[in-house]
Amino acid sequence: MTADGPAHVVEHAPGQLDSSEKIAKSPELPALPGTEARALAQALGLSTTVADLLIRRGHRDPEATRRFLEPKLQHLTRPDAMAGRAAAAERLARAIRARERICVFGDYDCDGITATAVTTESLRLLGGDVTPLLANRYAGGYGLSPSAVERILAARPSVLVTCDCGSSDHEALAALRQHGIDAVVIDHHLVPDEPLPALAFLNPHRQDCGFPYKGLASCGLALSLAAAVRAALGSNLDLRGALDLVAIGTIADVVPLDGDNRALVRAGLRVLEQARRPGIRALLELAKVDGAASISGEDIAFRIAPRINAPGRLGAPDLALELLLAPTDDHARGVAAQIEQLMTERRALQDRVLAEAIAEIEEAGWAERAAIVVGRAGWSQGVVGIVAGRLADRYQLPVIVIGFDGEHGRGSVRGPKGSRLHTALSAAAHVLTRFGGHQAAAGLDVELSRLGELREAFESACSQGLAAPLEPAAGTEGQLIARFAPEDDPFRVLLDLAKLEPCGEKNPAASLYIESEVVAAREVRGGHLKLELEIERGRRIAGFGPTLGDRAAGLRGRVMVLGKLRPDRWRGGEAVELKVERVTELAESPGAEQSCGNPRPGA
Repeated sequence: MTADGPAHVVEHAPGQLDSSEKIAKSPELPALPGTEARALAQALGLSTTVADLLIRRGHRDPEATRRFLEPKLQHLTRPDAMAGRAAAAERLARAIRARERICVFGDYDCDGITATAVTTESLRLLGGDVTPLLANRYAGGYGLSPSAVERILAARPSVLVTCDCGSSDHEALAALRQHGIDAVVIDHHLVPDEPLPALAFLNPHRQDCGFPYKGLASCGLALSLAAAVRAALGSNLDLRGALDLVAIGTIADVVPLDGDNRALVRAGLRVLEQARRPGIRALLELAKVDGAASISGEDIAFRIAPRINAPGRLGAPDLALELLLAPTDDHARGVAAQIEQLMTERRALQDRVLAEAIAEIEEAGWAERAAIVVGRAGWSQGVVGIVAGRLADRYQLPVIVIGFDGEHGRGSVRGPKGSRLHTALSAAAHVLTRFGGHQAAAGLDVELSRLGELREAFESACSQGLAAPLEPAAGTEGQLIARFAPEDDPFRVLLDLAKLEPCGEKNPAASLYIESEVVAAREVRGGHLKLELEIERGRRIAGFGPTLGDRAAGLRGRVMVLGKLRPDRWRGGEAVELKVERVTELAESPGAEQSCGNPRPGA
């Protein structure tokens, strides 16, 4: 558990950090694709550029790579060995047959909300009497808090299903058991040693769980449980309609997009594009996502998931669940409009807290220490996770950001990729009222009087290396980024890159180095850079560099441009544009390079 949910989408798009947040570094260019890449390209019918990128990411065997590129639901791991799944399905099936009331209680973040929606919708379609509830960060906080227990008891269920919470809620579950409520816990967070007082506990991280794939988010586990209940009832209900929710929750929770998750999300993206759900249609419209085109993991991470999270950041998250379960377009549009207003308010709060935090850090010199701990009264507890993520990106340090309401504070912990935040936070447990979460994202409760002690304890833990990765972060730039093969057609490469979707954790969206000639460079409104680039053999592509407009003057000759390929919507057809992250001028002699643009964030 964490105070603001276990893991949250970093709600700023790649390449959108301020220039002061970008670390200058001369690029170490990857070599041009070689013989191995050309052989893989021929075996799989791919462009050489994308074949080389796949090899750099460890995909060398043609058949295994084909399966990676074409994930199917039939490839999902058999769930038979998942601890608790059979017992949970049997109890829920019995409750549905007897028309017992079932309460579904979920966390207030995107994974918890989508898992709650999947479970509620599926059990209702199977004939269940279901009452859904969500945690509220401002009224009880994460998980089965005392106020959450009161709300559950008021619903008078005989069965409770928790979604994305419950693994650490021993006292609350024991209290509910005393009231005759059978609890089924669906969760994927760290598992304490003490046995959980629940009828069934679905969490692949249980030591006694034989289910081999450990990466499922709670929404994926919810879908698996729904399938088990369907089988127990002998129903033929088609559950594929819930895959849109699974795709959203999985990407939003930043779990690995490999194995089962890759198959689930790939299928879910196709369902998302069909937009059969009224709430999804309304979301796509407000987020300006073209459902007729292919929807990417980036669309979910930066446009869709933040809107689902928005209500819970500023108050009760119930609007988000209402939107996902909305029965009609009119109902969905009305709810979506309210959420969009909350998005605007959330952005304003986030910007204010971020600016105040940076000012405090710079004035106190905390960026020179092993970690940053910053907190203030009046900071919204709904945005501390986003702000902590931004600060961790900016300073490349573990960061705790806390919002205090009176004497009580609730905070979030974020850090550079690979950080062991939960381990470092554990060293400060004696200072905290409550804490938990992942290694990559954690949360805490602390009293204002102990802020100084927390800073000292967390800095000490980080200075001793407790937050450092156990091994170097997988994937250096040279392994994750390929160089454009001059003989490739840019549009063909763009089509092949789409086969890598869904992109996200452990499968980042691809950036490419492209050597080309600058035909034209100019600054356009907003301070952005507009380029016309000529690749070998006379092929041209457009380039657009956000905030790089001041680089236009004098930019000429041969350049090495780093960026992401995307369709050129202005020209249409097969025209391709490069979203520029970095431009390096090339001298006449090979290898003599001069950096001429803002570097890629984090490079």
